[in-house]
Amino acid sequence: MEKVFFDLVHTDAHSCARAGVVHTDHGDIQTPIFMPVGTVGTVKGVHRSELEEDIKAQIILGNTYHLYLRPGTDILRRAGGLHRFEGWTRPILTDSGGFQVFSLSDIRKMTEEGVRFSSHIDGRKLMFTPESVMDIEREIGADIMMAFDECCPGTADRKYAKDSMDRTHRWLDRCIARFDGTEDLYGYKQHLFPIVQGCTYTDLRQEAAKRLRDLDRDGYAIGGLAVGEPAEVMYEMIEVCNDILPEEKPRYLMGVGTPWNILEGIARGIDMFDCVMPTRNGRKGMIFTCQGVMNLRNKKWEDDFTELDPCGTSWVDHAYSRAYVRHLIHAGEMLGLQILSIHNLAFYLDLVTQARQHILAGDYESWMNTVLPQITQRM
Repeated sequence: MEKVFFDLVHTDAHSCARAGVVHTDHGDIQTPIFMPVGTVGTVKGVHRSELEEDIKAQIILGNTYHLYLRPGTDILRRAGGLHRFEGWTRPILTDSGGFQVFSLSDIRKMTEEGVRFSSHIDGRKLMFTPESVMDIEREIGADIMMAFDECCPGTADRKYAKDSMDRTHRWLDRCIARFDGTEDLYGYKQHLFPIVQGCTYTDLRQEAAKRLRDLDRDGYAIGGLAVGEPAEVMYEMIEVCNDILPEEKPRYLMGVGTPWNILEGIARGIDMFDCVMPTRNGRKGMIFTCQGVMNLRNKKWEDDFTELDPCGTSWVDHAYSRAYVRHLIHAGEMLGLQILSIHNLAFYLDLVTQARQHILAGDYESWMNTVLPQITQRM
């Protein structure tokens, strides 16, 4: 008998927040969950031991486009897949490269067949098709694979958004045919998530969600948000999609976002999140805390010798002072960027852990409404 992929454990009585468990062959994932982004086989500036023991990441991401370029699928296959290559024993999810269709628009050409990129590294030509992306993701060996899609700009007009969505659906049919027609390569099961697109148009999002729901896949992603549209519009589109997507399947909001975006997404029924923000902002000197957002580049922290974050859950929060970390950042020392990346990731993982606890306790909405004013203020 085939193992159940997702167990919905509890839904909050006063919101759509859910606690569940995603079951993979590399371990269970307690949801809601935040997934650190390891684009090229590493979460930038963070050791594996810190991810596992301090940050307590349950699943991390890799990116198909970037891993295809470096180290390449030949190396990954000879290593036995990305898990063995990077020494990570827990689940991995791979994005399909669809976001690069959006973010690298100046070095790509899109046709019905797929997308031709010029490598941002050496300029060589690359052709990504739904079929080739499924093959690459098979060779990478992620537990959860994303279908190849076009991430439509948040400001696109309706005609472009409709054409983009329709193309994504045609590509999805090809992705499913290739995925279902090929085998797992490394002795464990892989799962394919389709992606709901449709930009900020309610009827397009509804059409996409209904079409994908009828495919009855293991889980579903919501893409094309946090790409230029206002936050309130993003929240509205989440509600539109989740009103249609099946309750018994996990829902993944791609590329989102701030801690408050995540809490609002959880309240609307999202189970899985990823974003580069914790590490990217950390490398710029910005950290998120239970008391608000701090920019440690600012002079006000120059002689603040208190702990980095007295409420923090990471060892770095209590080992270093704000003044010292500010010094490291201004001196251009790599250690400062590492400390802040570790702090931010630990904060994100602790936040979703607390969210799950309050969902199970039945008071998620009241807890969220208490927390939001605190974490959004500037310190």
